[in-house]
Parts: sequence; structure tokens; C-alpha cells
Amino acid sequence: MATRAASAPLTFDLPTSLIAKIEGHRRKYGLKTASDVVRMAIDKFDFDGCEPDRDPHRQVSVRLATQQRAMLKRFAKKKGASVGELLRFALEGLPAKKTKSR
Repeated sequence: MATRAASAPLTFDLPTSLIAKIEGHRRKYGLKTASDVVRMAIDKFDFDGCEPDRDPHRQVSVRLATQQRAMLKRFAKKKGASVGELLRFALEGLPAKKTKSR
């Protein structure tokens, strides 16, 4: 009698577009589960050759007014995002250099 290989659950966030792609591959390859698709992808992928595009992160601490903090939390909830993600958007949206006012 064949025994099934030991496995453990792994939970991670994926964009819904990638979840739809998993489902499409599941049907295309005639696989039973999303786990089968993920296992196949892992087996076929060249991890040695991949170069993740990562910007190193570092934790910073800043002081915010109570109103700004509340506003960030409100928008994070409304947008389904983290406060850190919204802060990155705000910081990346700053102009490169100060514009002269006339």
C-alpha cells in the first residue's frame, strides 16, 4: 500500500488574479487541487536562476498627530491595505524636489 508523503499547510497572500490563474492551470492540467498546482509550479521553477526584486526594508518610528493616525487607520480599513502600504504610497508620491511658489 502506497503511503502519502507528509505535508503541512502553508498560508500566504496572493492577488486574486494569481488565484484565478491557479484555478485555470488546475483545470488545464486536470489536477484535483490548488495544492497540486502549487507543488507542480515549485517542482518546475528554477529557483537558482531567479533574482527577486527586493528593496531592503528597515523599521522606522515617526510621530503622527492623532488625527493623521486615525485617518491612516480608517483608509487602511477602507482600502483593505496596511498602514505601512499606505505610508509607502504617500512617501513615493512626494515630488522629487520642492517646487518654487510664485
